[in-house]
Amino acid sequence: MVNQELAKIFNEMAQFLEMDGVAFKPYAYQRAALSLETLNEDVGNIYRQGGIKALLEIPGVGKAIADHIEEYLKTGKIKHYEDYKKKLPLKIDELIKVEGMGPKKIKTLYQKLGIKNLKDLEKAAKAHKIAPLFGFGETTEKNILQGLEFLKRDKGRFLLGYIMPTVTDIFEKLKNLKEVDQISLAGSLRRKKETIGDADILVASKHPAKVMDFFVKLDGIEKIWGKGGTKASVRMREGFDVDLRVLPEKSYGSALQYFTGSKEHNIITRKIAIEKGLKLSEYGVFKGKKQIAGKTEEDVYKAIGLPFIEPELRENEGEIEAALRQAQGKLPGLPKLVGYNEIKGDLHCHSKPDEVKHSKNLENFIEELALSAIEIGYEYIGISDHTKFLKIDDGLNEEQLLKQHEAIKKINEKLKNENSKIRILHGCEANILNDGSIDIKDEVLEKLDYVIAGVHSSFKMSKQEMTQRLAVAMQNPNVDIISHPTGRLIGRREEYQMDFDKILEIAKKTGTILEINANPLRLDLNGFNIRRAKAQGIKMIINTDSHQKDQLTFMEYGVAQARRGWAEKGDITNTLSAEELLKSLKQK
Repeated sequence: MVNQELAKIFNEMAQFLEMDGVAFKPYAYQRAALSLETLNEDVGNIYRQGGIKALLEIPGVGKAIADHIEEYLKTGKIKHYEDYKKKLPLKIDELIKVEGMGPKKIKTLYQKLGIKNLKDLEKAAKAHKIAPLFGFGETTEKNILQGLEFLKRDKGRFLLGYIMPTVTDIFEKLKNLKEVDQISLAGSLRRKKETIGDADILVASKHPAKVMDFFVKLDGIEKIWGKGGTKASVRMREGFDVDLRVLPEKSYGSALQYFTGSKEHNIITRKIAIEKGLKLSEYGVFKGKKQIAGKTEEDVYKAIGLPFIEPELRENEGEIEAALRQAQGKLPGLPKLVGYNEIKGDLHCHSKPDEVKHSKNLENFIEELALSAIEIGYEYIGISDHTKFLKIDDGLNEEQLLKQHEAIKKINEKLKNENSKIRILHGCEANILNDGSIDIKDEVLEKLDYVIAGVHSSFKMSKQEMTQRLAVAMQNPNVDIISHPTGRLIGRREEYQMDFDKILEIAKKTGTILEINANPLRLDLNGFNIRRAKAQGIKMIINTDSHQKDQLTFMEYGVAQARRGWAEKGDITNTLSAEELLKSLKQK
């Protein structure tokens, strides 16, 4: 979709403006970019149906940005952006991914050392040309080299949340073809890995040629790598490849099992088949030359003596052993994973902090968020704005939090009178300061329904210091949840150093809940840490960290992450009703 292209442009525009020291505008472009990245509908379709007026209804899109969108849809370019690229011929999208490299530092390095891209940056850092510059130093230079190594490890992979909207659009178009009998995602996308190399789609059809012809003519394709009778591969404008395979129905299940992977999982399942005198391949399960299974995945697993294994578990990380135990009637078997439809609310949603001063606007926004939550089927939604330490995000002070608390009370009364089935809970995302204290007074925190606390600064503390910092915060009786507990940003920033086993020990003692942050850039906790928390009986909560209502859809990625960590319904706090949830929070 064109949404991603415009989002990239607006993010870079924000960075160009920051380089020039322009106030306020960068934030507006960032908001617009974030909105477009998570928009479910193609912005081109929105414009064709309603023009500029329809564009202005998109969250975060004002008149100037709507004009830019219109210009891009008509000409394929935005003059203001092109002018900046000529003035500063930089690969901003590359350089900004290096931890610690903000727009102003990028500009300084370009002006002083002529650095335009990652290759230039690495060369200068290795030659120790960066450290002597004012405002940099040896530590910054060292961090840059570490950041570059970190990026190399993730080269060629895309965030799950970046790929999914485009692939979903392709998937739905194929699904609606009358020639398509069955369709599924496959590969790492179906296993819901955090990052994806390319996307795989499988189709069962008696008319593969028509499906292939339709697929290679879809909008957004930059290059056709190949097109055969039953397989086609294309490169999308966003930079990733999509492979489509068309199969007969008799082999659809076995092909789906094979192409879902992982490779390591498939090696073991094929070995099990051989031990039973069978052959397992993408074409089916065979005894001699006779196909005995292949139409469905369930049949494939049953034929080799295993129960069905959910796609998110197929990493050869114990799922085969659990399945074998289950097949033999032994425990522990496979987990009954938390379902995508079992979440009853989202507690980590931000309102519009720049409009807190205008209570009417604030109430309207929260009501809109509540309506979106009702559409999803939630019983409750939680408002958790940043607090005062985060000035850049308009963090709320004690007075503003109490004002927001009263506003939410009024909205709840109004919803109750309208017989609405949604309840708005009020919390905050407070900041854990370097000494572990919270940046909001306890007497105000006590008045809220719940308190989320997170680390938003000083990520380079030592392991001992960071562990102590989190430990102190978790022992505060008002802190219920730790947000994005390891602080990572996928492909941009590694986890901060801490003793996670110690954190789990303290969480168990204090009853503190650990968040599984569903933002595609975070997905924090990761699957491995979720399994560690589950093993210790630590409760977790899946939250979207939404800054606009469209981001409520991130919940799917958070649930997928929980499932990859073997989490079950009982491990996830927001599978509880509002009353049960609030009761559990009071028990801390």
